[in-house]
Amino acid sequence: MDDLGTNAENTWCPGCGNFGILNAFKKAVLKLEEKGIQRENIVISAGIGCSAKIFDYINLSGIYGLHGRDIASVQGIKFANPDLKCVTFSGDGNAMGEGLAHMLFAAKRNADITIIMHHNSVYALTTGQVTPITNKGWKGPSTPRGSVEEPLNPLTLLLEAGATFLARGYTAKIDHLTDLIEQAIEHEGFSFIDVLQPCVSWNNTYKLYNELTYVLEDEPKTHDEALKLSRRIDKLPIGVFWRDEKPPFHDALYGSLNPSINSLSREKRLEMITNLLKF
Repeated sequence: MDDLGTNAENTWCPGCGNFGILNAFKKAVLKLEEKGIQRENIVISAGIGCSAKIFDYINLSGIYGLHGRDIASVQGIKFANPDLKCVTFSGDGNAMGEGLAHMLFAAKRNADITIIMHHNSVYALTTGQVTPITNKGWKGPSTPRGSVEEPLNPLTLLLEAGATFLARGYTAKIDHLTDLIEQAIEHEGFSFIDVLQPCVSWNNTYKLYNELTYVLEDEPKTHDEALKLSRRIDKLPIGVFWRDEKPPFHDALYGSLNPSINSLSREKRLEMITNLLKF
């Protein structure tokens, strides 16, 4: 079976949660193909860090982003060709730190992109510094006495920003995560999946997540219900937190126009500019 793999050497640590995301995403793409969404129309990007290495391990078209700028890259690709399904893989430092402004505005305008956030609460590639969502008191290389900062909550933040598809997954539940990724890519609008991803080297949370996670039986019906659920810390629900149907940004901006297909020729543009300058 074609598993979308590449010949690139995989350099993740044995046991890394990123393997779960990689396998779930590949399975989701194959399931989407069965529904008629061809892989040629799925474009990927990534930021910088351990999470971004996934770009090398998936045989799909795309562009490597800079740290935090991958979200801007996939928005640009989507606006240029609305027929594409655009997905970016982002570490929590990449998404909630350098890329936060890009992500909030993408949610605000309901850009039709999917963000899969690798949530391990550390900058793992640079040996375990805290990120904007690291729990207060966590001790690591950059905070040996414990972090003194309150963490951001990605789910509540994006709910308030206007995300129209919001979910949380866990890398040890691959089939469940596959289903979430499939739904997120199919959704027309801004999709965000917060994926609990243990880092075995710097923040091994497998035991914690195995004890605290549970699969949601029903999706919240109201925004307030979704907010309440996203704030829960005694248990960690996984599943779809919020789903809303609104026109995606490219529809509001272009209507049925596809700039990559319907754009005017250079000669026609020059002719129009010349005519405008006559006045």
